[in-house]
Amino acid sequence: MSFPKNDRKVRSKTGKTFHVESVVDGPSFIDAIAAAMLVEWGQAPSALKEIGRITHTNERTVRNWVDGRNGPSGENLVALMRHSDEVLTTVLDLSGRHDLVPASSIMSLRPALVRAVNAIDRCHGRG
Repeated sequence: MSFPKNDRKVRSKTGKTFHVESVVDGPSFIDAIAAAMLVEWGQAPSALKEIGRITHTNERTVRNWVDGRNGPSGENLVALMRHSDEVLTTVLDLSGRHDLVPASSIMSLRPALVRAVNAIDRCHGRG
């Protein structure tokens, strides 16, 4: 007997989980990523479509992530981190790399700073 190619990943029916040191006192990986996605994109159908386009995943799968039923695979998580500072910060927090959070925040300021400098240049007649 073979499993269908697009079957859901097997989940433990006993409720056993892996021990993860960095999230013992905090939310689980699935809950933390779901919360980060909700903060970044919200729960509107258009948000689910956008996340689906980013990860090349169908909307039902995305809905399961946002609802906290399942978590994204590593490949999809990397795609989400590329497009969301909130997801990136959450992963850094979950991995215990709190020292890198300010660096990721600084990098996200660059586009806003470029727009501000361009606006200043336009006000002074340089643009």
